[in-house]
Amino acid sequence: MKKTLFLFVVMSVWFFLPAGQVYARGARAADGNVELLVGAAMSLRDVAEELGAAYTAQNPDVTITFTFASSGALQSQIEAGAPIDIFMSAAVGQMRNLEGQGLIHGSGRNVVTNTVALIVPVGSPTGITGFADVTDASIGLIGLGDPVAMPIGTFAHDIFTALGIADEVYARAVLASEVRQLLTWVELGEVDAGVVFMTDAITSDLVRVVEVADSVLHTPSINPVGVVSASGHIAQAQSFVDFLFTSQARAIFEQHGFSMYQ
Repeated sequence: MKKTLFLFVVMSVWFFLPAGQVYARGARAADGNVELLVGAAMSLRDVAEELGAAYTAQNPDVTITFTFASSGALQSQIEAGAPIDIFMSAAVGQMRNLEGQGLIHGSGRNVVTNTVALIVPVGSPTGITGFADVTDASIGLIGLGDPVAMPIGTFAHDIFTALGIADEVYARAVLASEVRQLLTWVELGEVDAGVVFMTDAITSDLVRVVEVADSVLHTPSINPVGVVSASGHIAQAQSFVDFLFTSQARAIFEQHGFSMYQ
């Protein structure tokens, strides 16, 4: 019964994405163009949309549509047969899981890296100066991502475990299902601090970055991209992936705070 309910929820999520539109494998847009559905991590939303616009400006015969969710949710959708052509993940784990099931054409490619930031609301009276201080008495609720489903949640868990304060932190944590939800919580002051990607933090004037995590405290924050094996447009999907490694795409990524993978 639980398995049936889970599959119903997953299928409901993708079948009508986005904006109520139904997608099918190998579908073409109404004007006859090839239509690609890109499943991208929510932390990539702003940059992905700009990249899509830049690509279609050069390739008017291709329509790029995005669906955004946590990397874990997107992995589940692809496993359930969602008609996603390209997967842009916020971490390598979800990509490797799909590769292991033969659901990625060839293998994913690491495209950019990100950093992890501790943020507080602008004007926050707390005197914390870094991750090690979040157990201070001045901090009530801490907004974190679900470490099972979200890369930013996994990275936060790595950091607090490395600092030896994970139990204390999670005793006062509120878990979000995606990173922009975390950002909103901090902006509204619903939590006293939160852990997000730096690329999300810089999109808001309502939060202040307290510290950027030392990369030795967490597994590498790498964003891979891959073509889904079941795509009906492998060649066109691969063309978009190749575009992400061009100098034009690099400039767009860097404008949004990402660094190219070395």
